[in-house]
Amino acid sequence: MARFDFIAFDGDDTLWHNERLFVEAQARFRELLAGFHPAGWIDARLAEAERRNLPHFGYGIKGFALSMIETAIELTEERIESRDIRRILDIARWMLDADVQLLDHVRETVAEVAATHPLMLITKGDLHDQQRKVERSGIGAHFRAVEIVREKDLATYTSLLGRHGIAADRFLMVGNSVRSDILPVLEAGASAVHIPYELTWDHERADPPPSGHPRFHSLVSISLLPALLREIEAG
Repeated sequence: MARFDFIAFDGDDTLWHNERLFVEAQARFRELLAGFHPAGWIDARLAEAERRNLPHFGYGIKGFALSMIETAIELTEERIESRDIRRILDIARWMLDADVQLLDHVRETVAEVAATHPLMLITKGDLHDQQRKVERSGIGAHFRAVEIVREKDLATYTSLLGRHGIAADRFLMVGNSVRSDILPVLEAGASAVHIPYELTWDHERADPPPSGHPRFHSLVSISLLPALLREIEAG
């Protein structure tokens, strides 16, 4: 008998690359304002605007674009020209039009796990953008359920488990963010697998659970997930 009724995956930077787009976009934004302020100050003010705007605009590229525009207006003391606002919008369009690039070993691993367990995708951000990523990823058919949420916290996971009729101890979440994919899942009484990504947005940084936590696992690659599941289910 399977140990888990559902295996859930995060999307951004767990299944497909995402943060590298934001890093490149921020570099272009930094270059746009280089004549006004040093790079470190631009980065700090943009990060501050993102944190301030999350409750209003949520996660994702559109909210990031609005934060870039707000930061540009503030840092230029409202002297930024309309053509530069257009350049910021072009950066956002470039991000939205970017190809969905799966991480190494994702395609075959998701297919292998889907052969033995029902899969769910739980990702946060803009609804339209996340739906586009799922459609373009080429792996969407493996997921029995796709949940695009505003936040990943205890309340969200508890609600999802209740709505799908899943007992917490029969649920496992796989993701790259300790803050969003690991800690609230463990708090809900479920299991979690952390697979670090090469880049981490400052907002997602958090200390990992204590070593030896019985429901927490860490892997260096998603390719190791099937073997871990077999090990867990063998007791």
